[in-house]
Formats: sequence, C-alpha cells, structure tokens
Amino acid sequence: MSQNPDLNKQADARADDVFRRAYLLPKYWLTWLGIGLTFIPSLLPYRWILQLGRWLGRIIYHVVGDRVHIARVNLEKCFPELSQDEREALLKKNFESVGIGIMEVTIAWWWPSSRLENIVSYQGLENLESDDGTILMVMHFTTIELAGRLITQCHSVDATYREHGNPVFEYVQRRLRHRFDPGSQLLRRRDVRGMLRSLKSGRTVWYSPDQDYGTQNGLFVPFFGIPAATITSTSRLAKAGRAKVIPMTVTRLADAKGYQVHLHCALEGIPSSDDYQDALQVNQFVEQRIREHPEQYMWLHRRFKNRPEGEADFYRG
Repeated sequence: MSQNPDLNKQADARADDVFRRAYLLPKYWLTWLGIGLTFIPSLLPYRWILQLGRWLGRIIYHVVGDRVHIARVNLEKCFPELSQDEREALLKKNFESVGIGIMEVTIAWWWPSSRLENIVSYQGLENLESDDGTILMVMHFTTIELAGRLITQCHSVDATYREHGNPVFEYVQRRLRHRFDPGSQLLRRRDVRGMLRSLKSGRTVWYSPDQDYGTQNGLFVPFFGIPAATITSTSRLAKAGRAKVIPMTVTRLADAKGYQVHLHCALEGIPSSDDYQDALQVNQFVEQRIREHPEQYMWLHRRFKNRPEGEADFYRG
C-alpha cells in the first residue's frame, strides 16, 4: 500500500511537538543549558539588550573572518558608488546589527506580549484583512526572528522554517512559536503541498525568497544590477494557491525606540505568465527596502553564490 507523503509530513510535525524522555539524556544537557541561558538577557531593559547585541556583533566581526569576507564582497558588488571606507563603516554597523538580531531572539522567545506592545508600531495591517490566501513575503533582515513574533501579536501566520538537527532545539523552537500563535502550522521549508493547503484555506503563509537557493527552481535575475539566482516559486505558489503576495518589513528604529512593522500593499501583477518578470519585481522590491536600511540586512549570506556559466566565483579567496 502506498503512503501519503502529506500525511507523513503532518505526522512528523506532530511528533516534533511531543516531549520525549530521551531529551533528558546527558548528551542534551548542554542544549538545555544554552536554551536556559537565553532567558537571562530577556530580563534586562530593552536598551541594555541592544547594547549587548552591539558588543556581540563587534566580537563576531573579529572572529568569523569567512562571513566578514562574504559580507564585504556583497557590499562591494551592491554599493560600488560608496568609497572603501564608507563600505567598511557600513560593514561594521551591519555586524553590530547581526549581534542585535541574535539578542532579539531572547525577546522573541521570552518577552510577554504586554512588554512587546510598548516598543512596536504597525502600518498596513488592513492589507491582511482578507479571506484570500496570502504569501507574507519576509526578507532576510537581521530582525527576521523577532519579525515572526511581532506579526503574530495581531495576525496568525503559518510559518515555513528550516528544521534543526538537534531534536531538543527543534522541540523547543516549535513549542515557543506555537506558544504565541497556537492556531498556526509550522511548515518545513520544502513542504510545498502544506503551503498550498494553507493558502487555499485562506491562511497567511510566511515565505522568504531573497536568498540564493540554487538554479534548479530559479533564474538569473538582476539584483542590484547583478545577475543573481532567484527562485520563481513566489509567483508559482501565488498562482497555485490563488494567493496575493504581501511584503512585510520590520525596521529597528534608532535610539532604542523599538520597531515598525510595515505590511506593504500586495505586489501588483503577481502572479503573471512571465516567471522572469515576477522574479524581477520581487528582487526590485527587496533592493528598494534594503537601500532604506542597508545596515540591517543579512549581508553575511552568499547571495551571489551561483554564477552564470563561465563567470568566476565572487567569494573565492
């Protein structure tokens, strides 16, 4: 008898949400300790958490040379109009933002909703007021972990995520995310059928198309004027799920004033019959948002990892 892969994936997801006695074995004690330690910074004043993040980012800048190199190359390619000194200053600010993003995980995991309400404002929530399925297009800014918590303060979201290899960490992250959005589904990033089920039922599905996921399901489309491997799944999901695409940005405000969550208007014309034009529209929108706050984007990912045939690797050396 053949098995239904959708049912298998649902069963696996439910299994990850069940506590197992094996999680108490000594080999997981360090994991539990690490998770427990994330609670301590969450007790600090918000301004202190930000400062700890800046310090952490400065340390990371001096330790992870390979990621610094990747981010430096990305900035050189995307901002050739800046001087080398200007790009280096931007690079250092970016790693401070990365450090803050790590510390914001403690806020996302442990802060009560009443505390979050004091540091967040929303714009464009009316764009989500629809019975139609919605692809919530979230970009890889350093606020991305906190973004998931902030949007679920006022709207339920079925989130796609990368599963963790450590079963204890996987269990905890799923439990924490369900804690603040109990009616949501957590979908593994390759669970396309699960995404379509959610969209067709009128749900909102989190989707992040702004990294290099290879060329098997993508095209080389300009990004900051450079051909970049860009997946075409955004428009294909929108078409198959009869959904609209609404971008969301979460901006970290200056002077510890908190965050602005902006739900933009739906991208017009997506889906169309032209995958290239749809992907180009997505890249252009992402580029516009990055230019508004370039220090808050995750430049440490290899956005230009795959190159057109015959073109050299940007990051080699």
